[in-house]
Amino acid sequence: MNLSQDELRRYSRHLILPEVGLEGQSKIHEASVLCVGAGGLGSPIALYLAAAGVGRLGIVDFDAVEYSNLQRQVLHGTADVGRPKTESARDAIRRLNPEVEVFLHETRLTSHNALEVLRPYDIVVDGTDNFPTRYLTNDACVLLRKPNVYGSIFRFEGQASLFAPHLGAPCYRCLYPEPPPPGTVPSCAEGGVLGVLPGIIGLIQATEILKLILGKGTTLMNRLLLFDALEMRFREIKLRRDPACPLCGSTPTITSLIDYEQFCGIKPQQQDNAMQPDEVSVYELKRALEEPSLGVKALDVREPNEYQIAHIEGVPLFPLSELAGRYTELDPNQTYYLSCRSGGRSLRAVEFLRSRGFKNVKSVAGGILAWAGRIDPSVPQY
Repeated sequence: MNLSQDELRRYSRHLILPEVGLEGQSKIHEASVLCVGAGGLGSPIALYLAAAGVGRLGIVDFDAVEYSNLQRQVLHGTADVGRPKTESARDAIRRLNPEVEVFLHETRLTSHNALEVLRPYDIVVDGTDNFPTRYLTNDACVLLRKPNVYGSIFRFEGQASLFAPHLGAPCYRCLYPEPPPPGTVPSCAEGGVLGVLPGIIGLIQATEILKLILGKGTTLMNRLLLFDALEMRFREIKLRRDPACPLCGSTPTITSLIDYEQFCGIKPQQQDNAMQPDEVSVYELKRALEEPSLGVKALDVREPNEYQIAHIEGVPLFPLSELAGRYTELDPNQTYYLSCRSGGRSLRAVEFLRSRGFKNVKSVAGGILAWAGRIDPSVPQY
């Protein structure tokens, strides 16, 4: 690779590293990486790989930029709110390094398109935030014999590894054979995330990618790196391939991509106007609050810090985290409407109370966000 004067200046700190030099920078330039997700993890990954000179970067995402993204998704700025994340990411990368080719895949990664999307790239990096796409990315990488640089974050904790059975490492299924039951692991929208955490984990993933390209150093193959930001502590868990793994084991039973929503126990999304049997609308909650004669009591199952941000007048707090220890304070014969931020935790609360003999409990579909959008716009959305 013949570097121009501008490139010599741009990559000079790489070039003087004996482990990189001109030959290594040429490998970086010739490499192609697919970022699955342009959010919290994808932001530092894409920015630093572009700065390092990775020649071809692919970005897979189908979301638009929201204000709540800006606290951690540094690919995007305030002016990008409402734009597709792929376009915002492309513009940020071009501003940083116009020599990098950026390929946009503005689509949801599915069993139907994943192999086609992943196939042209040398390395895949997992910046996803949900289990179906995480298993899908893993399985597609194994079938295509591509390294899968994994990372995940939640609240103050993160983890990273390198899954590559074709190189002798385990795959994601070796570590997590089965997904957790639906609703047991809150999303970042429900549980929150420290804004800098994806920067730390994403940069670890970017470092692994550059080491893979260069063929230098010791990678995270056969190791799971765990990080606790509150304690500022790293620790490791040794990993090994599972001979019984249905994907990369001795006698694999998964030889093609499957239905990952079904595998993770996620029900097909209902139409906007369709209600689940255990749900009521915000309009029914409004009527219950306005007409005490209906005999309905409403409870907010979010946490106290969320209740301080925004709450519905007349709906007292009864946190889900305390429900198992306090449900005996409630009347099993009473009708309750339970609300949370967007409807997920309240459904879990309904399920718990039903298992304890409560017959008349319902979840408020859409939670306080739906209330703010349809009933009272003065209620803050977060």
